[in-house]
Amino acid sequence: MADRKIIGERLRELRGDKTVVAVASACNISPSALSMYENGERIPRDEIKVRLASFYNSTVQAIFFEV
Repeated sequence: MADRKIIGERLRELRGDKTVVAVASACNISPSALSMYENGERIPRDEIKVRLASFYNSTVQAIFFEV
């Protein structure tokens, strides 16, 4: 798995100009949880990784595991 900081940067980059609230709502997670993932404070559970990857039209592998 990639470093938490790198994962957070990827998630922020993927979010682009969308708000944290909009992405969190679409992925059925709290905005504070998404903020923690983006700030490298936490790594999401597998189920949430899948939701985020789907929302961003990406893969879990590309977001969370590629270095």
